[in-house]
Amino acid sequence: MRGAPTILHLDMDAFYASAEQAAKPSLRGKPVVVGGLGPRGVVATASYEARVFGVHSAMAMAQARRLCPNAAYLTPRFSLYRQVSDQVMGLLRALSPLVEPLSLDEAFVDLEAGGTEPRVAAARAVAERLRADIRAVTGLTGSVGLAGSKMLAKIASEQAKPDGLTVIEPGTERELLGPMPVRTLPGVGPATAEALRRAGIHTVAETREAGEAELIRLLGRAHGASLHLMAGGRDERPVVAERDAKSVSVEDTFDVDLTDRTRVQLEVARLADRCVRRLREAGRSGRTVVIKVRRYDFSTLTRSETLRGPTDDPGVVREAAARLIDGVDTTAGVRLLGVGVTGLADYTQEDLFAQAAQAAQAAQAAGAAHEALEGPEGGWGTRAPEPESPGVSEAAEGAGRPRVWLPGLDVRHTEFGAGWVQGSGVGRVTIRFEVPWSGPGRVRTFAVDDPELEPGEPLPLVRPPEGAGGPAGAPAPGEGRGRGQPVTSSP
Repeated sequence: MRGAPTILHLDMDAFYASAEQAAKPSLRGKPVVVGGLGPRGVVATASYEARVFGVHSAMAMAQARRLCPNAAYLTPRFSLYRQVSDQVMGLLRALSPLVEPLSLDEAFVDLEAGGTEPRVAAARAVAERLRADIRAVTGLTGSVGLAGSKMLAKIASEQAKPDGLTVIEPGTERELLGPMPVRTLPGVGPATAEALRRAGIHTVAETREAGEAELIRLLGRAHGASLHLMAGGRDERPVVAERDAKSVSVEDTFDVDLTDRTRVQLEVARLADRCVRRLREAGRSGRTVVIKVRRYDFSTLTRSETLRGPTDDPGVVREAAARLIDGVDTTAGVRLLGVGVTGLADYTQEDLFAQAAQAAQAAQAAGAAHEALEGPEGGWGTRAPEPESPGVSEAAEGAGRPRVWLPGLDVRHTEFGAGWVQGSGVGRVTIRFEVPWSGPGRVRTFAVDDPELEPGEPLPLVRPPEGAGGPAGAPAPGEGRGRGQPVTSSP
C-alpha cells in the first residue's frame, strides 16, 4: 500500500437502470428495475427511485414487484451496456496503462503508473476530470474513490455514491475503518463473519484489536494473517491490467420446473452450444466440462469431466455435457441448468475432434428435436439474458407464429421511427416512440405481427454530432413516411 491516494476505484451508479433512464426520456426520475422478468427472475439493477421502496440487486423479481408495483420492469440490453462500458474503459485507459476491470461498470486504476503525481490535489483533479468526461461521453454518472490501496479505494467509492468523489487521505485509514462492520473487509463472507461473531468480533476495530494470533487461531494462518493486515488498513494487492478468466459458463433458470427427461437433455445441449460460442468469442479453449443442476428443492450439484486436452469444439462439449447429465436424476424437477468449461487455454487439442465426429449425428438429431419442441418464447421459461438475445423470438417468427416483444427492447417502425417496447399481450404490442435526446414520446399500440414493426438497435445515449448519422432508416419519433397505421394511439 502506498501513502498517496493514487489508486482510483470507479463504480458507475445503478448502471443498467441509469442507462435505461438515459435511453428512455419518459422513465427519467421514475423507478426502473432491470432483470429477468419471469416468475423466477432476479433483479440485476434497480434505479435509486426504486431503491427507496426497498428493491435491490439479487432480489427475486416477484418480491420487487410487490414492493414497487408501479416501476418500469425491463429486459436487460447487454449490447447497450457493453457499448457504454467500452467508452468508460477507454477513458480509464487514457489515464493509466494499469486498469483492472471488475465488471462492465466497475474498475480499479493505478494513477501513478499513468504519470499522476503522488499528491492528493493532483489525484483529485484527475478524478474530477474523469467524472466530467464520463458524463459528457455517456450521459451517465459514476462514483469515484481515491485511496492508497484497492480496499480503501473501493470503500471510498461506496461512500461517494451516488455521483460523488471521496478521498481517503494518508493517516486517516484506521479511524475511518474502525466502526465499520467486519463484512466491509475483502474476503469476509457469511461463514467468516459468523466465526468472528461467535468470538465477539463485529467491527473492523475489534478485528484489529483481537490480534493476529487470535485471528489465525479462528480462521487459519493465511486468512487470519491477511485479515489482520486489512483491519489495520493495509492492502498490498496491486492493480492488475489483465485478469485472466478461469472459466466460461452459461446457465438458465426456468419458470416451471423441467421434469421431462428429453427436454432436460435438449436444454443441456443448447447450453453447451452457447458456452462454446462464448469460449470462441474469447479466443480460448478448455479442458474440463462442468454441468450445474439446481433441483426443485433448491439443492444444487455439479458434475465435471476432464478431457484429454483443451477443445473449443461444440460437438465435444455437447457430448461431454450429455454424459454428465445422464448420471443425474432429474425426475423430481429441475429449476436451473448450467454448462461451463474450465482449465482454459489458448490452443485446441486436435485429436479431440474424433470425439466430435462420433457425436455429430446425435447432435444433429437433438437440434432437430429442439426446434420441434421450442415454443413462441423458446418454450423453456425465462433465461439468463444474453447480449445477442433478439427482441423477438426467431423460432416463432420462422414458424409463422406471432412475434414476442420483450419490455424495454428497441424497435423501429417504418412510419413512426425508433422506440422501445413498453408492453405486450393478447396479440398487441405497445411501443413508446422516443430517443435519448428527445422528450417523452407518444405511445402507440400495434398488432404483434405488424409488418411495419421490426427489432431495432440501441441508440447512443448522447446525441451524435451533426452529420455523424444514425441507424440507417431510423427516422426520429414523429417523422413518418406515410405508411402503416397503429391499432390505437395515445399521448
